[in-house]
Amino acid sequence: MRWWKAKTRRMIQSSNKPDKPKNEVPSVESTGYFTGDFDHDLKLAKTAMENNSDVHFREFNLGRTGIRAAIVFVEMLADQDLIDKHIMKSLMDDFSKEYKVELSSLSSNVTDLIKKQILSISGVSEVNHVNEVVPEVLSGAAMLLIDGSAEVLLLGTVKRNTRNIEEPVSESLVRGARVGFTETIGTNTALLRQHGKNQNLSMVQFQVGKRAVKNLVVAYIKDIAEPGLVEEVKKRIEKIDIDDVLESGFVEQLIEDNYLSPFPQVQSTERLDRVMSALMEGRVAILLDGTPFVLIVPVTFSMLLQSPEDYYERWLPSSLIRIMRIGAAMISLLGPALYISFISFHPGLIPSELAISITGTRGGVPFPSLIEALIMEVAIEILREAGLRLPKPIGPAMGIVGGIIIGEAAVQAGIVSPIMVIVVAVTAISSFAIPQYSAGISLRMLRFVAMFCAATFGLYGVIMFFLMLASHAVKLKSFGVPYASPAVPYRLRDWKDFIVRMPIQIMKKRPKLLKTDDSSRQ
Repeated sequence: MRWWKAKTRRMIQSSNKPDKPKNEVPSVESTGYFTGDFDHDLKLAKTAMENNSDVHFREFNLGRTGIRAAIVFVEMLADQDLIDKHIMKSLMDDFSKEYKVELSSLSSNVTDLIKKQILSISGVSEVNHVNEVVPEVLSGAAMLLIDGSAEVLLLGTVKRNTRNIEEPVSESLVRGARVGFTETIGTNTALLRQHGKNQNLSMVQFQVGKRAVKNLVVAYIKDIAEPGLVEEVKKRIEKIDIDDVLESGFVEQLIEDNYLSPFPQVQSTERLDRVMSALMEGRVAILLDGTPFVLIVPVTFSMLLQSPEDYYERWLPSSLIRIMRIGAAMISLLGPALYISFISFHPGLIPSELAISITGTRGGVPFPSLIEALIMEVAIEILREAGLRLPKPIGPAMGIVGGIIIGEAAVQAGIVSPIMVIVVAVTAISSFAIPQYSAGISLRMLRFVAMFCAATFGLYGVIMFFLMLASHAVKLKSFGVPYASPAVPYRLRDWKDFIVRMPIQIMKKRPKLLKTDDSSRQ
């Protein structure tokens, strides 16, 4: 009996379920394909682009033929002068008489006629799905709907507001080109082409970002760059999975080898000549739409201490300036740490007269040397950051006046000693001598670690810190190239452009570690 009741209940429940539709054909609206019905296609386009007030729909009739048409474009992104004076004028004129086309046969081949004879613009393509149309229209292209045609024409009317080509503010030179990249990737690629006639300059375009799609270009010289390096760069870019790539710094952080390292493993620059010289060495450049900063891979630490001006002047002054720049980097990294270690742990290493003078100036300072150095270093870093964020007319004056006032007031108040102010000032000036801003930030950050090591273990701690930093740099790689090269691994041939910049007549080979297809540059 119980079995019979359960079976009956199951039969009643199955009979109450609605029947599933068999072989249901989806509607045209759900498919998103254009049909040739003007009213339906226009409604489909409006539905796909609803809640966009800057999208304009302009309905008209084709050249006195009675064929309905509509053009869809976005305000300020599409070139309205091109649309008004060329596209609309050509489509609304009586082209049937001009091209001697019968009205009876016009409806069947109107799209082909417009594409091949009427429109005098280069960018014309046919699409048949609304999902292919919407991103292009919202990017600046114009869409042309024609009654009776299931193919929609996309017109190249993209117009972008760009700034003029100017000299990079962050990488200014005394001698050299006054050309810098802009925020438009088309302008940047054109600048690379204009640098010189080079048919081997290859540019491969990618699209990054899931919700905000941007164009990214990988540039290299195909008969110089190693194919394995190019493929590795492409592979890492294809793995980028993020909603929006706001700046090339996103790409830099997503493709670098070791994100835990304090050193930058990708070089960023606004200068055209720096990018071209890197391409000639066999490196790869990465350009992103919306930013003037171009990435260069692979990179070594010695590259971050080099300036394009080193190659524009004669080799003797360039070599001296480069040696001075390397010394400035060492002072920026270890200057306060050496002062702390000598004052706190090894005063015997200081000459007697100088030690007596320093002791006399520090007589009224109530803090140990570490706290004294931290006070001044933190103050200098805050002043530096404030100077960057302030308006241009105020920023430099604020940094100079603020530094002088704070230093003098701190000495008079007995918080810090005069020798400490000198050490901090020399350290700050040395960090300004580094041509690459990202390298300067890394050394400024590591400076505080060196100060704590010096305050804990003295000169022994400074030496151990430097050895750990050197071992990390030796182990680090950038796209397969050792970061410490050409120092480690040791290659005498590459030392011609390392600490000393030898004459150009001697530098006849490209860096060996890049494994270029063409190793000779002269």
